[in-house]
Amino acid sequence: MKQGLALRVSQHLALTPQLQQSIRLLQLSTLELGQEVQQMLDENPFLEVQSEDAGEEFGIAVADQRAAVDEPETGFEGATAGVQESATTTSSTSSETESEGGDYASDDPSWEGDGSTETVPDDGEWGGEAPAAKRNNNGDDDEVDATELARGNESLQSWLHRQALALRLGEVDRMALRFLIESLNDDGYLEEPLEELAAGLAPDDLEQQEELVHRFTVALRLLQTLDPPGVGARNLSECLTLQLKAMQQDEEDEDVAACAAALKICQQSIDLLAKRDVKRLAQLCGEAEACVRAAIGLITRLEPKPGRRFIDVERNVVVPDVIVTQVGRGSRANFRVQLNPDVMPRLRVHDVYAGALKSHRGEGHQALQQRLQEARWFIKNIQQRFDTILRVSTAIVERQRNFFIHGELAMRPLVLREIAAELGLHESTISRVTTAKYMSTPFGTFELKYFFGSALGTETGGNASSTAVRALIKQFVAAENAKKPLSDSQISEMLKEQGIECARRTVAKYREALRIAPANLRKAL
Repeated sequence: MKQGLALRVSQHLALTPQLQQSIRLLQLSTLELGQEVQQMLDENPFLEVQSEDAGEEFGIAVADQRAAVDEPETGFEGATAGVQESATTTSSTSSETESEGGDYASDDPSWEGDGSTETVPDDGEWGGEAPAAKRNNNGDDDEVDATELARGNESLQSWLHRQALALRLGEVDRMALRFLIESLNDDGYLEEPLEELAAGLAPDDLEQQEELVHRFTVALRLLQTLDPPGVGARNLSECLTLQLKAMQQDEEDEDVAACAAALKICQQSIDLLAKRDVKRLAQLCGEAEACVRAAIGLITRLEPKPGRRFIDVERNVVVPDVIVTQVGRGSRANFRVQLNPDVMPRLRVHDVYAGALKSHRGEGHQALQQRLQEARWFIKNIQQRFDTILRVSTAIVERQRNFFIHGELAMRPLVLREIAAELGLHESTISRVTTAKYMSTPFGTFELKYFFGSALGTETGGNASSTAVRALIKQFVAAENAKKPLSDSQISEMLKEQGIECARRTVAKYREALRIAPANLRKAL
């Protein structure tokens, strides 16, 4: 075989470190972005947090004032210009181009290099600022942040420890009670057997284990007398029994029979109670069916998770990335889409360090120059992240206008491909943007993925959103006769009467997604 040289032209996508960072920042949630920013601040000396005064004078406050002046009175106010104006101190705005790899990239030539040989731009050209976050300037000092409010909630363990202080216990019993309190899970249950707890404290001493089991047994009885009722239970039956015994002391005479029957029911298999098998329970407990029904109604009012109200609600606090506000009412209402300034980091390049690097060309200059370039790219990628989130959110609001006027029943079918085609992005980019990002609306706070739903056919040849169908199912169940709840087949027929083709198994899937119990469990006794 003869060897030779050949010239061939081809194209391929090169994922540079800057592009990889841009993709990674795009898919991060608000909490993860905050952690990433903090880590970058700790590692890169050229990056610093912008002060409040500088932000109000040069940052987003000025951009918001300009946007307020130029804001149109009608139509959708996407506020995309707000992000662009916040970067007007820069000489160029990051642009997004679509590639076959499925993500966006900047058309800046420096994306393709490592930054080692390119000409260093002037810091005044970059401006060194990401979109600055402004705080509440309404003068309302009494407003409390939801996260701070959540942190102020008392934990279950603290609540129990405070009650234990009122008990006159010896040193050993007090420590045993404290140990059991700390062994409770978030729901208030003691999951591990007392023998295992004792074996963990004294693995090689059987006599000491027996002594500990005795101490734990006494402490457990004390623990189960504390508030909330049912705390310290080992299983659901015991939890319900503890609450019923506490209720017996306060109930009126007419409820004594129901409490006694309920205690008998809790001694039976919990599956019979879940299935509401009244006849079987009446036979096992030796009670009349009417009394068993009253007892089950009493049990349904109990709390199966005593520690529920003490769970740290900070884990459930959702900070929206986008805020949608309504201007006007009715069908002529307009909606303003803007980024939440509280989640936008206030970053800039450290002017002093950057200026010193320009005048110093000694040892280590190349490494420091690379760190400076990393800081600039990090700020630019954050700008691009929020700009993309805002563009996608604005497109969603425009497509789902009826939802923001009439509610979830008016939700229209929407897939990622539609938004991607409108914005000139790839579906994977839209998927990253809509994951773990939240939008605050007049109807509540929703994840961006909530506004996307598959289509179900209608008799007229149109499409109905699966979200709207779920809302209809919820309405049907809320209005049903409690003594004769609707089955999945009946709900399917009712949807067909509305012109929506929805099979019974699809209704069952949507019902389970809505956490609605089957018809036999919804039936009133």
